[in-house]
Amino acid sequence: MSRKQTQMRRREFLKVAAAALPAARYARILGANDRVRIGIVGFSDRFRQALLPAFGKVGKELNFEIVAVSDIWNRRRDEGVAGIEKVTGAKPRLFRNNEEMYAAKATDAVMISTPDFLHAYHGVEAMRAGQDAYIEKPLAHTMEMAVAIRDAVKNSNRVVQVGTQRRSAQNYQLANEFIRSGKFGDIVMAEMTWNVNQPGRWRRPQLVAAIKEQDTDWKRFLAYLPFEPWDPRKYLEYRLFWPYSSGIPDQWMVHQIDTVHWFTDLPRPRSVVANGGVYLWKDGRKNWDTATIVFDYGPLNDPSKGFQVVYSSRMTNSAGGTKELYYSNAGMLNLDTNEITPTGGLTEKAAAEMGMKANQLPTTRLSELAPAETAADTGADSSTTANVRNWMECVRSRKQPNADIEAGYNHSVALCMTVAAMHSGRKVMFDDNKRDIVMG
Repeated sequence: MSRKQTQMRRREFLKVAAAALPAARYARILGANDRVRIGIVGFSDRFRQALLPAFGKVGKELNFEIVAVSDIWNRRRDEGVAGIEKVTGAKPRLFRNNEEMYAAKATDAVMISTPDFLHAYHGVEAMRAGQDAYIEKPLAHTMEMAVAIRDAVKNSNRVVQVGTQRRSAQNYQLANEFIRSGKFGDIVMAEMTWNVNQPGRWRRPQLVAAIKEQDTDWKRFLAYLPFEPWDPRKYLEYRLFWPYSSGIPDQWMVHQIDTVHWFTDLPRPRSVVANGGVYLWKDGRKNWDTATIVFDYGPLNDPSKGFQVVYSSRMTNSAGGTKELYYSNAGMLNLDTNEITPTGGLTEKAAAEMGMKANQLPTTRLSELAPAETAADTGADSSTTANVRNWMECVRSRKQPNADIEAGYNHSVALCMTVAAMHSGRKVMFDDNKRDIVMG
């Protein structure tokens, strides 16, 4: 397929995505006690390891049942049936692709956990088919697709939850309430890290050696991207290769940058700069194994106010692990330990030099801020379960879920700015009217 044909194909998809979605109007009207029929779009590692266990914990209680699995790889279809039946006790129908599943009118809602570049694409398909949807993050890493999925959801009456599950975790909800109370003070800085030391992270050498092109549907996998010959590494190790993924920002950064938007009501960064590269793992990957990204946040119309977010991630040394630290003039909120402390706050000595008063927070655990009848559950599994539960409850109530389409669009804008900064080496800004990147 030529570049011109690819552009025409993408434009046609975006044109359809931006149009009214009549299919959504004919979605089945659910009664309070009706069973909600779920289709799985992509039986991925993420679905098998996290979403399926979460579904197993809450699905029966809320009368949700997985009735279908759509996956273009025959191995994943078979594994999906066996895995879902083991957890839920019910055997879902198999479909070779989403068109077949939607044509069968077997589902009311879908859970999408396909490769990064397909989340928005499959989300638009779901909206056109009148499906409520749980869409894994990142929602989109190109502005074309971010605009397409946001418009598609806005033009439908569907309930969409994005897989940024921190928004459903109680410790993060308590942190959000504390910051909004004013007791923390203005945020003056945030530092975020996500470090691992795993040469095998996102690698699938045994599967790469085993899979054959005839086992799957390579052209359907490419979707709106330019055609290229079959490459099992890009199919199975897509997180290492652009434009299938940006790697570190797609997978890890969006979780943490989403909390900045949530805690502050700021929709996006004012600017982004980035540096990094493939420094150690010279295995053919194109996406960086080391990145440092600096975001400028603050009121869009007042550059005199604001703060920086420094995000750093390396896959070459795990020291430091995963950290999320917010600072005010009075101390620190540590979302690794779930503590509020006076660390770094204005001391009496420093304040006295300028005739000021000390400004230091008392040491407090986030769990101490919770109502007596609850406890702050901070585990990754529990937050995913809470996010799935919240989506299911909103499918029934028709309320907006915790990680709604606006939250997903906002983290996508920050992600697209980051990708542009990484690829260009330039300072990147954003034009809200054009809904597009601006180079500094």
